[in-house]
Amino acid sequence: MKSMTGYGRATKIFDDLELTVELKSVNNRYLDLSVRLPRSYSVLEDRVRKTVSAAVSRGKVDVYCSAQSLSTSNAEITLDEPLTRQYLEALCQLRDTFGLRDDVTVSTVARNSELFLRRIPEEDTERIWAALSEVLQEALDRYNAMRTTEGETLKADFREKLSEIRSHVSQIEEKAPETVTLYRERLEAKLNELVGGIADPSRILTEVAILSDKVAIDEELTRLKSHIAQFDSILDEAIPIGRKLDFLTQELNREVNTIGSKCSRLEITKTVLELKNCLEKVREQIQNVE
Repeated sequence: MKSMTGYGRATKIFDDLELTVELKSVNNRYLDLSVRLPRSYSVLEDRVRKTVSAAVSRGKVDVYCSAQSLSTSNAEITLDEPLTRQYLEALCQLRDTFGLRDDVTVSTVARNSELFLRRIPEEDTERIWAALSEVLQEALDRYNAMRTTEGETLKADFREKLSEIRSHVSQIEEKAPETVTLYRERLEAKLNELVGGIADPSRILTEVAILSDKVAIDEELTRLKSHIAQFDSILDEAIPIGRKLDFLTQELNREVNTIGSKCSRLEITKTVLELKNCLEKVREQIQNVE
């Protein structure tokens, strides 16, 4: 089990450059992957995406890659002419609108590094990817280690809550048979009061039989215990389990709601409310699970 929240960072020096990769993520229903690379490395973005996607299935994941001290002897540097033209037009507009002195020179314009494109020669692409993928994998390992540690904490919390849920279910199971018995006693007393004597036993049996069908929760309790056992078992699976747990929690809530609607006895109603409160805490925690 892994949490969707995590952080990992790795830095390595390979001959003429220092590469740094940083990953961080927060909860999200699906995988929302954002990759930021130096412009000269944009050709490698698809490979970075595939590597991260293979290791992460859910969450909003931000990946930052940076390169320092890269030798420019083999780099191809070109001018981004469309961007430069827009930049100069904006400078002229600034000058004319505010009556500023025109001091635009090549050196002042060149300070904007975004105007220059640095491309990696094709023969260097594989070499740089080999280095970048190594740093990326190390950052991913640290990122996943943190998510796994958090996942173990979540697992322990889930098991604690499952124990509490089982306890509530046992209480309902013990009190459920008394519901029909108590109803029969109240019904018999009420009928005797109305008819001024002993009520017809067959009438009482008929009414009790009708009620038994309406308030019987044996099936709901059986399904409830089955869902709890499945939930407990899924916690140990090595694959992403967040969606499975979310679905099971919905099913648990469904059975608890049905029990609550069938049994109006105060003691059971109180236990049902405690169950729903516990399940809501479980549902909130599941939003953190990959």
